[in-house]
Amino acid sequence: MNEPVPKALRLFIAVTIPEKVKTEIEKAQSELRRSVPSARVRWTTREQFHLTLRFLGSVESERIDALTEAVRGACQGFAALELRAERIGFFPGPRRPRVVWAGIHDQEGQLGQVHRAVTAATQGFTTEPPEKEFTGHVTLGRIKDIKRAEVEALARLATGMAERFFGAWTGDKVEIIRSELSPTGARYSSLAAIALLH
Repeated sequence: MNEPVPKALRLFIAVTIPEKVKTEIEKAQSELRRSVPSARVRWTTREQFHLTLRFLGSVESERIDALTEAVRGACQGFAALELRAERIGFFPGPRRPRVVWAGIHDQEGQLGQVHRAVTAATQGFTTEPPEKEFTGHVTLGRIKDIKRAEVEALARLATGMAERFFGAWTGDKVEIIRSELSPTGARYSSLAAIALLH
């Protein structure tokens, strides 16, 4: 028997990452994990590795079709993205890190334009504030409470990974992804895939 669809779904818009690239990112994450006690950082799982363009939060189920059309309209005219995943960084910076990430960028500089178009098109579907400044990335961990020596150890490792290359791929679609939270972790399912064809 099918479960009833809830009134609202927790959604975000993202470009998915190939498994082989995830594997390389995961290796770097493991190296970073060994440098700090596990209680200090909430590390993301492989399933959570996405290139998020916009986190929407709670969206009413009946608005999903309209959201899909809005995202489709935003993506029209954009070619597939030639993406590269490389280097490790921190938000807001290495001195007081709150988030550890692996960088993702595209050769043509289109990624930021796609992000802006998607953000503008989805404004009416979310109460979540837009990012002030977009940096293509995969979140590897969220730092909770960390000592200076541990910050320095992480920063040293990240500096050593400045040239680290995790892989390249063609991002040929933008997906609307549902995130279902549970005690065992989030479960993800793609509700719609919008092709980048131009």
